[in-house]
Amino acid sequence: MAGEEHPAPARKARTLHGSGVRLPEWVVRNPLYAGWLWTGSWALLIVADEFVDLAGWTWYVFVGMAALPTLGCTVAVLNATPRRYLRPAKESVLSHFFVRFLALTAAFLVWGVSVVASASISTTVQALAGDSERAVTSLGLNLLVAAVPLVVTVLWMALIIRCAWFLRRLRGWRQSPEGTRLPKKFLRGSPRARRVVVGLAHPGLLLVAGLGTSILALFLGAVELTLNVME
Repeated sequence: MAGEEHPAPARKARTLHGSGVRLPEWVVRNPLYAGWLWTGSWALLIVADEFVDLAGWTWYVFVGMAALPTLGCTVAVLNATPRRYLRPAKESVLSHFFVRFLALTAAFLVWGVSVVASASISTTVQALAGDSERAVTSLGLNLLVAAVPLVVTVLWMALIIRCAWFLRRLRGWRQSPEGTRLPKKFLRGSPRARRVVVGLAHPGLLLVAGLGTSILALFLGAVELTLNVME
């Protein structure tokens, strides 16, 4: 009798192990399409926010929610991948120096814009505040606080671009890539969850969800600011 009771728990254990995380079948088959639908829904909310005129911080929430699935999966993938997996195997000397040239050119342009902007802001503050040091300091601090969201947004977009660059090298552009540089032990016990995570950690989806929605929100905010100034 005792020998007949052992197979049932074994079969149950295999069933629980094989099922893994309970995910909808359509999401498992089409994780990238599910990510596009999620991102598009929150992008519509970003646009609707400009007409409904909710609180000023709501678009930060919408941008974060739009990028949440793909960003979370990207963090999981990058966290599980050792840095040695990203060593360039076929990078030529020319491409190495050309990328550095582009980076230095971009850095020079950013420095030049910052110098011009600093001079313009300094002149504006001095003209508005006059000779009062307290007024100059107060206005300068207000401008600094107002610039914090813009700086955070720019750094956020730079992070998204960098993560998308590494994702392209890790898993390519396909929804369910056959050959990747991901460690074989990553979610080995749950292939369904691995398929969804890898599918959502897509460089194009990350760029649109994280970078595209940020640019959309900034553009809509700039248009609203321009209309207010014209009025």
